[in-house]
Amino acid sequence: MTRTARTPVQAQLKFLADKDSPLLYVPSKGGGDQTEHLGNFATRTVEIHNAREELPSTSLDREGFMLTRHNSAVQDFYDDSQLDGIYHGEVAELLKDVTGAGHVEVFDDTRRSSSRALQRDRGIREPANIVHNDYTADSGARRLRDFFADRPEGLQQLGQRRFAIINVWRSIAGTVADQPLVMCDATTISDEDLVSVERRAEERTGEIQVALFNPLQRWYYFPDMRSDEVLLFKTFDSAVDGRTRFTLHSSFENPSAPGDAPARESLETRCLVFF
Repeated sequence: MTRTARTPVQAQLKFLADKDSPLLYVPSKGGGDQTEHLGNFATRTVEIHNAREELPSTSLDREGFMLTRHNSAVQDFYDDSQLDGIYHGEVAELLKDVTGAGHVEVFDDTRRSSSRALQRDRGIREPANIVHNDYTADSGARRLRDFFADRPEGLQQLGQRRFAIINVWRSIAGTVADQPLVMCDATTISDEDLVSVERRAEERTGEIQVALFNPLQRWYYFPDMRSDEVLLFKTFDSAVDGRTRFTLHSSFENPSAPGDAPARESLETRCLVFF
């Protein structure tokens, strides 16, 4: 298949404009509702580079993201029993192979679509459309404790080890032409770019990071991601030794996508990865 873009594209990303207003993130539940972003946000035109051309090799500990091939035995990614019985084991083995981790726990699956009709029919969420990272230094550690709340022996066994939260993102309906993920090279992010925001959901309250625009940030995407590829990106790392801990990302409207491009359908699986 011919790739849709061989050069950078100019696209709109939504950033936090300032820190003067109260900030709150209320995620959608799925089914056609929309995430609420309280605060002063503004769109900026950003150059988004073709990672297939410009970043043939990336690292989770450096740029914060990487693309890899992955064939799954799952026949229907909307079937929770197949995710539990097949996919989670596949993902755990993939992350062990890629990172050298000794243990992986899958703790969340989020399906999304850019089609409002599919959102309503499938009860799934919309693409995330602000620049953000899923965890802060505090909420990443809290997520570990919450996961093992009913298994204190697991926390005692694994809680002293370095761990990361890694997201595994894939298309579940063919090639993604529009609303792909865009990733910021973590080596171009300043600590001052990141702003902690309360994330208030029905099941728990936590924190995410949103971002202020910085012209030094460098943005990438992988055009035309297929169903046999996965994008891995690190949203938290307990290590404070200089390696990447957080990875800013968003979806974006791709100006190079064909007008009749099918709606994006994707699955994002979040994992606790222990070293």
